[in-house]
Amino acid sequence: MIFTALVISLLYLSLIVAFIIGMNKSVIVKNKKIVPKNKFSIIIPFRNETHNLPNLLNSLSALNYPTELFEILLVDDDSQDDFKLIIEEFTKQNQHLNLKLVQNVRKTNSPKKDAINTAIDVSKFEWIITTDADCIVPKLWLQLFNEFIEAEKPIFISAPVKFGTQNSFLFHFQNLNFISLMGSTIGGFEIVKPFMCNGANLCYLKSAFLELNGFENNTNIASGDDIFLMEKMLKAYPKKVKFLKSDENIVETNTENTWKLFINQQLRWASKSASYTSLFAKFVGIVVFLENLMVLVLGIYILLFTEFWIYFMLIFSLKVIVDFILIAQTSIYLKSTKSLKYYLSVSLLYPFFIVFTGCLSAFKNYEWKGRSFKK
Repeated sequence: MIFTALVISLLYLSLIVAFIIGMNKSVIVKNKKIVPKNKFSIIIPFRNETHNLPNLLNSLSALNYPTELFEILLVDDDSQDDFKLIIEEFTKQNQHLNLKLVQNVRKTNSPKKDAINTAIDVSKFEWIITTDADCIVPKLWLQLFNEFIEAEKPIFISAPVKFGTQNSFLFHFQNLNFISLMGSTIGGFEIVKPFMCNGANLCYLKSAFLELNGFENNTNIASGDDIFLMEKMLKAYPKKVKFLKSDENIVETNTENTWKLFINQQLRWASKSASYTSLFAKFVGIVVFLENLMVLVLGIYILLFTEFWIYFMLIFSLKVIVDFILIAQTSIYLKSTKSLKYYLSVSLLYPFFIVFTGCLSAFKNYEWKGRSFKK
């Protein structure tokens, strides 16, 4: 028991330390104001997002990039709200923007992948950018992608995402969890083991997407438009899949409003993990789950065998310390440090949360945008 716990803890610590080293190695890309050259098709699938669309559209209207070099493709996925009024009013006030409303063509079990495919079919430009309707994009978003493409010659670009600031324990719990994922994402890219990305801030070459048949072979899974595509790109272009680390390219999104919605989101994210082709991604997921499980089991174990309390304290303390280093580094980069004061209380609850959602995801279905999906 103790030996197993120590081995799992050693593997976990090694992973997190590797991600910390990756974060330290990564270089922040700054805007060098090079001449805009690349053309982008911005694809935004949405469903019943009247409360979010105004903020997204306003941020798109503020983009600092020549309007003739990008288009905005809003893909309606059977919305039942008054989104058309919002888009029509925005279009009237921003006639200089190349904005098109597209109706999603459903063909598979994945509405979002269908929406992206639908938009790509009518897109005019060579670079595809995806984001979500509940996001706010930064002013220099396209400028930084343009600069990175010219400098690095990538095929697929993952870029940073963060949460907008709120003031509740639920927000801070979600924020610290998400920051740890973002830190692991950046660290994974820097140690040449990319295993995560976020569809709220992705950019890829349309010709490569078409060459690899896009989302073919994983359309039975509703989510995963980001990671499954990245895995395909990695297999075909291992040196052309990169992360754009810039503090001027961070897309801001929203947390879930209730614990029920948050848990449902985690179930949705976990549902696709069994279908990952990356052994490293599966390894990370298993080690993270087992480390949190061991913390809980050891906590119970020392109630029966108090002489082993030192092992529990050693494993838990080291976990808390290395996790904090990664989260603190990433928080500073994302300029999202307010949640750090809640770190200790969140770290006490986190093993319960990971084990609970991990076990629940093995048999429970999830909901997404008002639809139910099976695992």
